[in-house]
Amino acid sequence: QVQLVESGGGLVQPGGSLRLSCAVSGIIFRLATMGWHRQAPGKQRELVARIRSGGATDFADSVKGRFTISRDNAKNTVFLQMNSLKPDDTAVYFCDAETATGMNYWGKGTLVTVSS
Repeated sequence: QVQLVESGGGLVQPGGSLRLSCAVSGIIFRLATMGWHRQAPGKQRELVARIRSGGATDFADSVKGRFTISRDNAKNTVFLQMNSLKPDDTAVYFCDAETATGMNYWGKGTLVTVSS
C-alpha cells in the first residue's frame, strides 16, 4: 500500500518560514520524482516544486528564490523549505510521487496559512 503523509503546515506571519515534510512508503522512493503542489481556495492546483531521482529540481516562478525542495532517500522523505512567505502562498500543499513505471500517487495535503 502506497502512502504519502504530509506534515509541517500551519499558521505563519508574512515573511516567516515553514518546512513541510512528506513521508513516503510503498514505492521505491529513490527512483521516484517527488513534487509539491498547492491549491488555494477557488484556484486550480499548481505545481510548486519538483525533484527528480537524480536531484534535479524545478520551481514555479512564483516561489523561485524563496522555496527549496530536497529529499532524504534514506528516510523516504521529501521536504519543502518555504522562506519569505507571503499571503499568496496560503493554500493546501500536496505531495506527489511519480514512480519509475509512471504511476502517480498523492498525499492528503497540509494547510499553510500566511497571515498576520
